[in-house]
Amino acid sequence: MIFIELFWTFFVIGAFTIGGGYAMLSLIESQVVSVHGWLTEAQFTDIVAISQMTPGPIGINTATYVGYSVVQAQGSAEWICVLGSLTSTVAIMLPSFIIMMVIVRLYEKLRSNGVFSGVMSALRPAVVGLIGAAAVVLITPENFIDWKSWVLFAISFVLSMWTKLSPILIIVGAGVAGYLIY
Repeated sequence: MIFIELFWTFFVIGAFTIGGGYAMLSLIESQVVSVHGWLTEAQFTDIVAISQMTPGPIGINTATYVGYSVVQAQGSAEWICVLGSLTSTVAIMLPSFIIMMVIVRLYEKLRSNGVFSGVMSALRPAVVGLIGAAAVVLITPENFIDWKSWVLFAISFVLSMWTKLSPILIIVGAGVAGYLIY
């Protein structure tokens, strides 16, 4: 039963999220924490942090970890937990795959259509709003980061916006600074 719930939950999230992984986070959080109660807010925040550190899209990584954690919480064997990960991962990717296959076939016909161009333009602000909602969800009193983390963030932001330093160098520097501070 949990596999069907995982599949349907992540399929719907994948079908109704436009804008990529960060835009998915608020919907995933809503479903996983509030609607189903599979995870606590703190567990979800930990999963998002791990998902950001691992290679790949954050939405898919989050779905993978959530699927594993939810099945694990039911006391299942490790290989069954891996099936939970696989179920969530496939479910969140499947709508995009289906939509892209349809769009590829229809794009040449729709490219010059004014309505199609208008809809694509109208979706841009919605994507920004979904990404902003994900940021607000992650900055809650329970997950509020201390002032030292905010200083590291501010320094990293300034360095990335107004210098020509490599982003990798900034990330490594922030990681070393964080390790030394904490």
